[in-house]
Amino acid sequence: MKFTIGFEKEDTKKLHEYWDKIIETHQWAEGNYTRLFEEKWSYYNQLKSVAFSNWFGAALTALEFFNIKGKTVLCPSNTFMATPLSVIKSGGQVEFIDCNTCDLCLSMDSLKEKIAKYNPAAVWVVHIGGHIAFQIEEIAELCRSKKIILIEDCAHAHGASWNSRKPGSYGDAGIYSFYATKTISTGEGGMLVSNNNDLLEFARQYRNYGKPDYQVEGLNHRMSEFTAAIGCIQTDRISDIVGWKNEYALKHLDSKYSNRVMFPEGMVSGYYKYIVFDPIEKSTGKVYDKPCHHILDKRYVLPNTDWVSKNHWCVPLYYNGNSRLI
Repeated sequence: MKFTIGFEKEDTKKLHEYWDKIIETHQWAEGNYTRLFEEKWSYYNQLKSVAFSNWFGAALTALEFFNIKGKTVLCPSNTFMATPLSVIKSGGQVEFIDCNTCDLCLSMDSLKEKIAKYNPAAVWVVHIGGHIAFQIEEIAELCRSKKIILIEDCAHAHGASWNSRKPGSYGDAGIYSFYATKTISTGEGGMLVSNNNDLLEFARQYRNYGKPDYQVEGLNHRMSEFTAAIGCIQTDRISDIVGWKNEYALKHLDSKYSNRVMFPEGMVSGYYKYIVFDPIEKSTGKVYDKPCHHILDKRYVLPNTDWVSKNHWCVPLYYNGNSRLI
């Protein structure tokens, strides 16, 4: 199964109609399609949303709003380097947490240990591979009880749910990526989701240099109208894409790969990755093959993270069209 971006040919005409309207209006940024994309994402994810040009801009916004400069932020080592780099570029100190071997996500036991050691201002939890971190409710409750900010890295988690609850709703904010490889893609793009109205207003100003009154020292992280139009089309397709992936996994993969990530009752994965714990031929590789604490030369031991980096593989699972299940 070759990599394909989940985009239906029949949507091309509608997308071109959107783009024609953008060209006709001469408003190529900060227009109707950015607002429409945010509305559609809010409706699907049940959270208020602010669009960005990329994941990193949305992450910086949240960290800036919560004022983590000079403070410690805990982050799982089993993640993409963008997650800890967001802390570093925001002026914070990053320390790493171990993961679980069952879901590849943040370990509650390790979190408790590192909170006691570092007294962090905030915690990143990363939803790896398309599913929600199995211990997310316990993690969120612990952070609330200790008044620690919890930010969810939802870069993989499009279409995931647990008993109908969506990623980004457990903590103070969630950050999505729409990079080219993601289940829902706009080529480049990001979305901040939250029910914190002060954060949402801050985000709208931060992405646009602090306009209109420049009380927020923002940067340029605006999403173009052309990108937002793709996001509108893709969001309308998300149920088809995630449904197709789940049906394909059930019919063609689950019976072949018993030693895989097994989801709790009520959880639906968006299947950004289909993760197994046995070597396979024609694997698409690892989710991450080098933990972040090694990249940044942190000299402490995270045994589960090291085990995961060596003992998981990804089975190809790419959307091939809601009418072409094979």
